[in-house]
Amino acid sequence: MDTHPDGYPTVEAVKHMGELLAQRSGGRLAIEHYAGGVLGQERDALEITIFGGIDLNRVNLAPLNPIVPETVVPGLPFLFSSTQHMRSAMDGEPGRRILDALEPHGLIGLCFYDSGGRSFYTTERLIEEPEDLAGLKIRVQSSDLFVEMVSALGGNPTPMDFGEVYQGLMQGTVDGAENNWPSYESTRHFEVAPYYSETRHVMAPEILTMSAISWDRLSEDDRALIRQCAQDSVPYMRGLWDAKVEQSRAAVVASGVRVANPEISAFQQRVQPVWDRFVATPDMRALVADIQALDPAL
Repeated sequence: MDTHPDGYPTVEAVKHMGELLAQRSGGRLAIEHYAGGVLGQERDALEITIFGGIDLNRVNLAPLNPIVPETVVPGLPFLFSSTQHMRSAMDGEPGRRILDALEPHGLIGLCFYDSGGRSFYTTERLIEEPEDLAGLKIRVQSSDLFVEMVSALGGNPTPMDFGEVYQGLMQGTVDGAENNWPSYESTRHFEVAPYYSETRHVMAPEILTMSAISWDRLSEDDRALIRQCAQDSVPYMRGLWDAKVEQSRAAVVASGVRVANPEISAFQQRVQPVWDRFVATPDMRALVADIQALDPAL
C-alpha cells in the first residue's frame, strides 16, 4: 500500500523488492501493489495494517508519531544537515532502534526510504524569513510535531489529508503547504502554489512496515528473506529518488515557479522550543545525540 502514485520512487522500490522476493523464493512469495492511496489515506491504512488487513505499508513518519515516540526524532526540524547525514543515521544504529520500536505496536519495521527535504510552498509569496509565514494557513500532516513547528515559525498550521491539498490550495482553504520536490511536482501543487522556498526544514525518511500479524504467519527463513529484499530495495530507491528530485525541480522551475533559498539560521532559532517539548525522555535525547554524532559536517 502506498499513497504515492504509480511510478513514484517509493512505489517502484517496493515493486523492485517484490521482484527480488519472487526470484529468491522461486516464485513462492510475491507482492501485490496498491498505489495512489486506493486503500485509503495513510492514517486509515496504517490502522488496517496493524490489524492485518494490509501486509505491507509504506508510511510517512507523521502518522506513527502518536504510536511510536521514537519516530518523532527523525522529524525534528533541522536535525539533519544533509541527505548524506540522514542516510548514515538511518542506515546505522539509530535507524535500527527506530525500526525495532515499531514491533510492540503491531508493526515490523523493514527499511527506510528517502522522503527528501521538506520545504514551504505558497499561493501568495516566497518564504525568505520566518516573518513571511505570518498569517498564512499552512497545510501540515496530522502530527503534533508538525503543528508545533509551523506555529513556532509563525504560520497557522492546518492539518489536512494529503489528497485534499490541491483543492485546498485552489480554494484558499490553505495558503500553502510543505513537502519535497517530487511530491510538489507529481501532485501538480505547483500549478496553484507557484512559490517554493527551499528551507529543507525536515528530512525525515519514510518507513516500509509489515503487519506483525502477517509477519507471525511466516517461517523464520521467509522473514529473513523479506528483510533482506527490503534492505536491497533501498539503494535502488535512492537512485530513483535522486534522479526524480532533479527531474521534478527542473520541471517546476521550467513552468515558471519562483524559488528562494532562504538563510535558515533564523528558522532554526525559532524551532528550539519544539525540540525542548518533543525530546522529552533520556532515551530520545540519547537517540538525538547519536544521530548528531554521525553528522559528516562535524
